[in-house]
Amino acid sequence: MRSWIDTALESQLLWLAARILLAVVFAASGLAKALNFAGGVGEMRAAGLEPAWAFNVATIFVLLAGSLLLLVDRAVWLGAGALSVFLLLTIAIVHRFWSLPEPRATLSLYFALEHVSIIGGLLAAAIASHLRRQLGG
Repeated sequence: MRSWIDTALESQLLWLAARILLAVVFAASGLAKALNFAGGVGEMRAAGLEPAWAFNVATIFVLLAGSLLLLVDRAVWLGAGALSVFLLLTIAIVHRFWSLPEPRATLSLYFALEHVSIIGGLLAAAIASHLRRQLGG
């Protein structure tokens, strides 16, 4: 006898909701950087990335393309991989907790740990997408 939990975990609706919830932070950030391009360029410049406009364009592309792949459940491995690399680079470039004075170091550590957790979610989504395809779901 199948439980309601089994039914829920196998439902297309819950799978869609999970992908939306995972992608929303990336899609929102990508759209914000696109709609306020000057602000995004300012963020890149503040992080020491030059030419700032080119890094902003690349960031917008990775965030929106990665989100789209998650949302449409196609090549989720690629979208998750690109977004994971983006998060790792963000830790190395922006959230360098190991080289910052307190209290900025602690705040950056928390952001870095959050990024690592999201990478885990992205990997789980890529695995789930692969397995769902194998099972015909």
